[in-house]
Amino acid sequence: MSDLIKTASVQLRTMINEALGKLVADGLVPLVPVPAFGIEIPADRSHGDFAANTAMVCAKEFRMPPRKIAELILEKLDLAESPFDHAEAAGPGFLNFFLGKKWFSAVVKNILEEGDNYGRTDYGNGKKVLVEFVSANPTGPMHIGNARGGAIGDCLASVLDRAGFETQREFYVNDAGNQIEKFGKSLSLRYMQLCTDKGQELMKSLTDTEALAAAIYAGSGEGQPFEMPEDVYLGTDIIEHAANYFAMQPFSLRDCNETERREKLVGYALPLNIQGLERDLKKYGIVYDNWFRESSIHEKGETKRVVDKLLEKGKAYEQDGAVWFRGTDYGLDKDFVLRRSNGLYTYIVPDIAYHYNKLVTRGFDKAVNVLGADHHGYVPRLKAALSALDVDSDKLDAVLMQMVRLVRNGETVKLSKRSGKAITLVTLLEEIPVDAARFYFNLREANSQFEFDLDLAVEKSSQNPVYYVQYAHARICSLINRLREEGISPAEDADTDLLEDPRERELISHLASLPGEIVLAARKYDPSCITKYASTLAALFHRFYDSCSVRNAPSRELMEARIMLCTAVKTVLENVSDILGISKPEKM
Repeated sequence: MSDLIKTASVQLRTMINEALGKLVADGLVPLVPVPAFGIEIPADRSHGDFAANTAMVCAKEFRMPPRKIAELILEKLDLAESPFDHAEAAGPGFLNFFLGKKWFSAVVKNILEEGDNYGRTDYGNGKKVLVEFVSANPTGPMHIGNARGGAIGDCLASVLDRAGFETQREFYVNDAGNQIEKFGKSLSLRYMQLCTDKGQELMKSLTDTEALAAAIYAGSGEGQPFEMPEDVYLGTDIIEHAANYFAMQPFSLRDCNETERREKLVGYALPLNIQGLERDLKKYGIVYDNWFRESSIHEKGETKRVVDKLLEKGKAYEQDGAVWFRGTDYGLDKDFVLRRSNGLYTYIVPDIAYHYNKLVTRGFDKAVNVLGADHHGYVPRLKAALSALDVDSDKLDAVLMQMVRLVRNGETVKLSKRSGKAITLVTLLEEIPVDAARFYFNLREANSQFEFDLDLAVEKSSQNPVYYVQYAHARICSLINRLREEGISPAEDADTDLLEDPRERELISHLASLPGEIVLAARKYDPSCITKYASTLAALFHRFYDSCSVRNAPSRELMEARIMLCTAVKTVLENVSDILGISKPEKM
């Protein structure tokens, strides 16, 4: 697991410091503390592969023009046994460094040696991280926001794994609380509607549950025969559950009391919904390590324990029969209720207990939650409560995600008023490939507004970024297969020192940057770093391939070196595709 860019940067810093030491020893610069200086990779590679601002930051301390300091450093710089070929002073005093061909050759060979492991780093030092994402309400199907959260969360978990963290994926099943009460009420009302003469009439004429749901939904408006109150779920999936239960046991719940009817219907419908969530997420390429049920928190008394502990520590207080958390002691604008006067806990208490379970009971070093942007006020409350429970709140990080606007033919795609069906994950994947969905949802940072162009996502052209990346992989596979058919394969000892064309070196430099990009994505919790890397890699490969002939290279030796380079690109494209959870087609 090597990072040749990082290694070269560390070597360069050492060489510059050694050169400064020689200047001090020779009395050419004063013995003073050297200010921190930066080493970076210039955007324009004609300015070098690395650049340092050492002379600029030392000008004041040395009381000398930066350009003069740069020239002195160059005189004492020893590039022998280093990956650098030469260095020069530029402008007012920048130091530019140029890598030698041995370094570029080593990158290609290193990628081929590490194979599937190329890009992995030890940045995370094996710390345990739990990534919780989607956690959609199990009372209905996943909507388009869950689709984006799924892609971001799953790719983020892969990034953290590649960055050296011990990573697990978790879905938090909200199978308790107000939403389940609302679910039960909704099912009960729809079931009882089916028991009416009008409901029976529709069931006899419409045997298909989807058509039945659409008909009942259409008759649910104000003044319609199936009018519904405001505090229920109105989706057609509720009607379908009620109809399916009724079909199995006609009128069996009509004469039950309301509590028993709701329990029976929830007991039937909720497991089906959870199975559906798991099934649909697998289609999306997401498999969780854990499905953690909120109900287990209540069954084990963990909600009560955290509230009791906060009271014991004086971090909560009772007032008018309710229990309040001292939020203002933790920088919040006001205190908030933990347990109402009727004895019921507020929604945040199970979440506090759940995160205490993550970070204390199960001992994760970090909990990362992918949440909707509407949770911006929720996270500080959760962190404050954890701090009050003596849990380091910095162990909880949240990725706040903006909603997505679907666009087709330049127009926003609206919900279907006729059927009552929102755009769900399933309906989205009926229109576009899984690869396109996962790639597109990671094109931008999570906190950015995002337009998803449905037309572009299925377009087979260079304008479609996922197609462009996959085409690069297929192009290499086709090349290798074609050469193999001609009896040509790269020798294991091909002379990659011959890869000196600027397009080749630009491509190799980008290949070398993958470990650093993975670390950056892990540090920022931003998988879009990887989609951008993949898009740039595809562009650089296509540019190289179109200008540097492989099959018709000037010599057999150069052809073999270029085949090795293509194989290295293929390896990196595959590793990046694995992070993003997209396929690696060999033909397109």
